[in-house]
Amino acid sequence: MTWTIAALYCFADLPEFETWREPLLSRCRDAGIRGTLLLAPEGINGTISGDRPALEALLDWLRRDSRFARLDAKWSEAETAPFQRLKVKLKREIVTFGQPEANPAVQVGIYVPPGEWNDLIRAPDVVVVDTRNDYEFQVGTFRGAQDPQTGNFRQFPDYVARELDPQQHKRVAMFCTGGIRCEKASAYLLSQGFEQVYHLEGGILRYLEEIPPEQSLWEGECFVFDDRVAVGHGLEPSRTLDRCRGCGWALTPEDRLSPQYEPNICCPHCHDQLTPEKRQRLERRARG
Repeated sequence: MTWTIAALYCFADLPEFETWREPLLSRCRDAGIRGTLLLAPEGINGTISGDRPALEALLDWLRRDSRFARLDAKWSEAETAPFQRLKVKLKREIVTFGQPEANPAVQVGIYVPPGEWNDLIRAPDVVVVDTRNDYEFQVGTFRGAQDPQTGNFRQFPDYVARELDPQQHKRVAMFCTGGIRCEKASAYLLSQGFEQVYHLEGGILRYLEEIPPEQSLWEGECFVFDDRVAVGHGLEPSRTLDRCRGCGWALTPEDRLSPQYEPNICCPHCHDQLTPEKRQRLERRARG
C-alpha cells in the first residue's frame, strides 16, 4: 500500500477547540487515518496519512466550517506507514511560540509563491532567515540562509533581538517546513517594527514539490516530523537518514557508526545528556 501524507494547518478563531477533538478522532479512526493533529484556540495543525480519498474527505468536512475555508495541505507519498498511531491533542497554540502579539489573524507577512522565491532571495538587500531549529537546518536549507541556532521555536524572538534590526534590515524573507512557523514569525517581525517581511508560501515542502532540481536553490534535504525523517526534491523520502529516538536528530550513516550511537536510545548529539531515568524510559518504549 502507498500511503498519502497531508501536512496541513489553518489559523482560525476557535474558542471551542476542545469540542472538535472527539469528532476528529472518530472520523480519522473510521477512515484509517494515522498521524497527529493539534487543536488550539488559534486553529489546527498537523500531519496525517492514509488513503488519499479519505484524507480529502476529512479536509472537505473541516472546510464546511467557514473558519477553515482556507485550509490547505501539502501532499506527498510514502511506501511505508509514516505514522503508527493517531493522536488529536489539545494545545494552547498550534505552534508554540509564546508571543501573543504574533497573531497571523491580525497581521502577517507577504506570501511568496515558490515560483517567485528564487528571485526574492537572490536580491542583495534581502536577509534570508531559516525559522526552523538547528537540527532541521543541519539537514538542509536554502543557499545563503541564516541559521538562528534555536533549539525550539520559542527561542526565535531572542535571535531577532540579537541579530536583526528593523532600521538596518529593511527586507526579511523567511521560510519553514510547511509555512506555519513563518506566519507567526512574520507577524512577530511586523509587531517589532520591521516593514517588508516575506515568507515562502506553502513552505519548503511546496517548493521542493514544484521547483525542478536544476532550478532549485535548496541544498540538502528537508527534515520532516515522521518516520521518513527527511524528503528531497519531488518530496522523495530520504534513503540515507534515520532518526534518533532519544533526541529526534536526523542521523547520517557516519552518526550511526559512532560508539555513542545506540539504536532507539541515543546518538552523538544526545549521548552526554542521557540520564538513567530517560534511558529506562527509552528502553521500555523500544521493547514495546
